[in-house]
Amino acid sequence: MKVEIWSDVMCPFCYIGKRRFEGGLAQFAGRNDIEVVWKSFQLNPDMKNTPGKSLNEYLSEMKGWSVDEARQMNARVSEMAAGEGLVYDLEHAVIANSFDAHRLIQFAKTRGLGDQMEELLFRSYFTEGGDTSDHATLVRLASEAGLDSAEAAAVLAGSDYADAVQQDVYEARQIGVRGVPYFVFNDRYAVSGAQAQETFLGALEKSWSEWNAGNKKIDVLESNTGAVCGPDGDCA
Repeated sequence: MKVEIWSDVMCPFCYIGKRRFEGGLAQFAGRNDIEVVWKSFQLNPDMKNTPGKSLNEYLSEMKGWSVDEARQMNARVSEMAAGEGLVYDLEHAVIANSFDAHRLIQFAKTRGLGDQMEELLFRSYFTEGGDTSDHATLVRLASEAGLDSAEAAAVLAGSDYADAVQQDVYEARQIGVRGVPYFVFNDRYAVSGAQAQETFLGALEKSWSEWNAGNKKIDVLESNTGAVCGPDGDCA
């Protein structure tokens, strides 16, 4: 059974949601028969690479907050992440456009390494202060994920997989995605946001029980009750 996950590598709740989904999946009896497919979504496709600007300064300018207010918000998000065993260092996060990172994920998917690539990009951005728009950084992460570094460099040097990224964004619009993370189970049920492990487990069990139902209508479960980041930059 397929589970599709729309996310952005710069979305703090997407990494948290990944861990919570994995927690629910670990409790699911049919976990070995679940195919996880990562889908691209850019919260800010027009973002400019500004490695000299802090995330707190960026949020202050974008949202009209003070730098201290931005720092307090990021501290709350970091505390939430810590509850899932993640270490966020948002003070050193690098402001960067995520499009090339998404192209790399699309390439990794063709090699069966989409989940590994997603994990390493999250870790780089949120924990290591990596510039996820820098091609040298991306090639290094690709190699860590198990990809051929020369192939990854060639992908990044051109425009390969740009269409795949745009197709995922188009599909998100078609099914009404308003924020990420967004999980679709068996083309039937959707869970919006970084919700509890129990919610993901319930969605897995319900979807699994209807494996052969053939109903492609998406019903939103627990809509908007989980932590989600929207295209306008709001993360709540």
